[in-house]
This record gives sequence, structure tokens and C-alpha cells, in this order.
Amino acid sequence: MAIPISYNFRNLVERRTTTIMTALGIALTVAVMLGILGMLAGLQASFQATGHPLHLLVLRKGSTAELTSVVMQENLQVIRSKEGVQTENGEPMISQELVTVVNLKLKGSQEAAQSNVNVRGLPQVGVRMRAETVKLSSGRWFAPGQRELAVGRGVVQTYEGIDIGRQLQIGRGYWTIVGIFDGGQTAFNGEIWTDVNQLANDVGRPNALSSALVRAVDPAAMRALTDAIANDQRLNHEAVPELEYYLRQTESGRPLQYLGIFVAVVMAIGSSFAAMNTMYAAVVRRSREIGVLRVLGFSRPSILVSFMIESFLLSLLGGVLACLVALPFNGVSSRMGNSVTFSQTLFQFRVTPAMFALGITFAAVMGLLGGLLPARTAARKDVVNALRDL
Repeated sequence: MAIPISYNFRNLVERRTTTIMTALGIALTVAVMLGILGMLAGLQASFQATGHPLHLLVLRKGSTAELTSVVMQENLQVIRSKEGVQTENGEPMISQELVTVVNLKLKGSQEAAQSNVNVRGLPQVGVRMRAETVKLSSGRWFAPGQRELAVGRGVVQTYEGIDIGRQLQIGRGYWTIVGIFDGGQTAFNGEIWTDVNQLANDVGRPNALSSALVRAVDPAAMRALTDAIANDQRLNHEAVPELEYYLRQTESGRPLQYLGIFVAVVMAIGSSFAAMNTMYAAVVRRSREIGVLRVLGFSRPSILVSFMIESFLLSLLGGVLACLVALPFNGVSSRMGNSVTFSQTLFQFRVTPAMFALGITFAAVMGLLGGLLPARTAARKDVVNALRDL
């Protein structure tokens, strides 16, 4: 004969202070896990949304980021001669680009904290090649040969003094912001764009650029171009699919992921012991009740299952509380230092139903592990001794 589940609900309500404190401990553990997962999911979504399926990014061999790569102007002429490059009005769709960084002050920072922001110099063809994901939202695009900037929406939201008409010092001069673009969920949203030739002159790199973005005619031509660039003895470059390049940037979040897993495991152990302590206290306090249940005909397995259910309900409450805490953070913009690009990556937290399910499951496992030993103790109590306990 099974013990009614209402019995477990009644006991949890009667011990409301202990119930709430234990549930909050479990909720904190699950909330930390959901926060780490939401951050990594947002970071991954940002990089996965960046790039075009027919784009190749040409870098110096061995370079992991555009910032550390060098592509000489004369090598670009060799790349232009390759077959399989898509053309626009008879001109190959190749964007020679230079990436550097500028230090900007963070909004709301009381100690004038600053962080690096990518400044991307590119020709007009480079803007058109990204037209599917990057849209001008206000102002205008920068003019060739001028010290003008277009900034991503994420930069405007994150850093002080960023608006149309304001100026930034980059290299040898001051540059005027003339437009704001919206890069959607892409990593471009956290960049500043300008004319490549003007930027190269101002930072003293007129011939040494960072990369070349190439659009292939089709997937087959893309593979052929990759091999042709890698095998050309005149070049010391490699061509990486743009989508793959940005996907690699998620590796910057791996240390945080491992740290988060370690912290979550340590906290989970602590929460399991808290649940165990709560259930042990319940067993001691309800010793006579357990004896009465045995006299009424409830078996040892029924009592064990009942206490396990109670521990499960307690952990379930903690899991639900954690999900309610995490829900408002979905879509919240944040930033993280990228160890690959040496700049800040802007992204949005992503908390999905799958994460909620994982969080509640995680909480349930903690509750069941924490309730197992107390439940066994309750089930093994001798009837006579239980009735004698005060």
C-alpha cells in the first residue's frame, strides 16, 4: 500500500522554513549552472550567426585570428587571379581587410574601466558582401579615403561617447562616427568599420593587411580555392571557411565552461548534503509517525519511496525557482574577453526550454541523491523503537 503524496506535501509545508532554505540552496546551484550554459549558448549563437556559406577568410598560416595575421598587398593580387572567385560587375568579390583595436570606456563604469574593441578596415565591396546580415540602421556608411566610422549597435549600447557626430582617436588622427549598423546576432555587432586604405595609412600598415575575404562561386569552387591557396608556393597563407573561423572563436569560452562545471559540481555536492541533512532531520522528528505508518500496514518500501518523493519534491521546488530566476536574463546583452582576438565579444544570454529541462533534472538528481540515505534510515526503523521515540 502506497503512502498518499498529500502526506509529503503536508510535511514540506509544516517545515516551511527548512524547506525554503534547502530549496534556495538547490536553486542557487542550478541557477549558476544555467548562467554558465546561457552565456556559452549566447556566445556560440553569436559566432554561428557570423559568416556566409560561400566565404573564405584568407589568413597567414598558423594565425588563429585576423588580429595576428598579415596578408601583404602583393599577395592579394595572386589571390585575385585564382579561378572560382565570384565577380560583381566584372570585379572579383575579394575584400582586403585590416583589423586593429581601440580602447573604449565602458558605460556605467565608476572606475573608468576600458576594453578593446575591434576596428575593421574594409573596402565598399566588403560591406556589400555582408549586406545579408549587416544593415545600416541610422546615418550613412563611411566614405572611401575619409576618417569616418560606422559602428555596430552593440558598441553603442556598451561603450560611452559612441554616437553619430562623436569622434574617436585611432592611430594618428580623429575619426568621426557617421553611421550605426545593426549586425543582428553576429559578432560584427561589436565592431567598428571604416575605410581600409585610410585606416592602414593611419596605423602605419599601408601594405601589411590582416586578411582577405573571398566569395566563391559555389561550394565546389570553394573547396578548390582552399586547396589552391594552401598549395601556392608564392603564398604563405591558408583559406578558412568564414563560418568555421568564427565557430573556432567559441574556444575562448572553454575555460569558463570548465570552471563553471567545476563550481556547479562542488555546489551540487553541497546542496545534496543540505537536502540529506534536511531529510535526516525529518526522519528523527517524525520517528513516531514512521512507527504509526508501519502499524497501519505501510511497508518498508512504501516508506522509503515516500521519503524519496519528499526529497524529490523539495529539489523540484529548487529547480523551478532557479528557472524563474534565470528566465529574465534571456536576451540580456553581455560581453566577454576573447583570448583569441584580444578584444571584447558582445553577445546575448540565451536560456532555452532545453536548459530549463536540464536544470530541473539536475535539481531532481541532487534531491534524490540527498534523500536516498535518509529514506533508507526511515524505512529500516523498527516499529517498537519508532513508537517509543519522543
